[in-house]
Amino acid sequence: MGRKKLEMKRIEDKSSRLVTFSKRRVGLIKKARHLSVLCDVDVAVIVFSARGKLYESCTGSTSRMEHILSRYQKSCLEEEVKEEEKTFQGAGEDLCKRFQTCKELLQTVDRLVEEKNNNNHELPLIEITQLEEDLDAALEQTRSRKTQLMVEYISTLQEQEKKLGEDKEQLEKLIAASEEKQIKEEGLKV
Repeated sequence: MGRKKLEMKRIEDKSSRLVTFSKRRVGLIKKARHLSVLCDVDVAVIVFSARGKLYESCTGSTSRMEHILSRYQKSCLEEEVKEEEKTFQGAGEDLCKRFQTCKELLQTVDRLVEEKNNNNHELPLIEITQLEEDLDAALEQTRSRKTQLMVEYISTLQEQEKKLGEDKEQLEKLIAASEEKQIKEEGLKV
């Protein structure tokens, strides 16, 4: 006798629902493991039960959930940047930056933290990660600008040093010529 086709709707009987959840969760994790082995891919499965209990499985070459999640986040952020680049192409702006200035970025972070404190909810991980990357980029840009300004300042000081050295040489020549002239005049008087 074959299997009975199950209609896709919520199972009303609590005990049947728990049994189905348990069996299908195990089956899902088994299928993920098979996909990983057969196709040589990394697979992560995250399941939260109705009561909020976490079930996770990670298979593949890395076998670390953190590594797969960070790859996923990086991939999502790269896609987001690509979409932004498509949106702003030809606008003559820096396409990779979401914020015009570091000040705007800091204002956004302050606003989000304030909202979190007022609403007692947490920011999504991907949003926090994006803000962290934006802050890193802003910090890198600030450090780069600081380095550029320091190099320009050092260059200006070196030019001033060179000019002062030339002025010093000219003054030393004038002093030497003046001393020679004075010696000759004293020699003529004697």
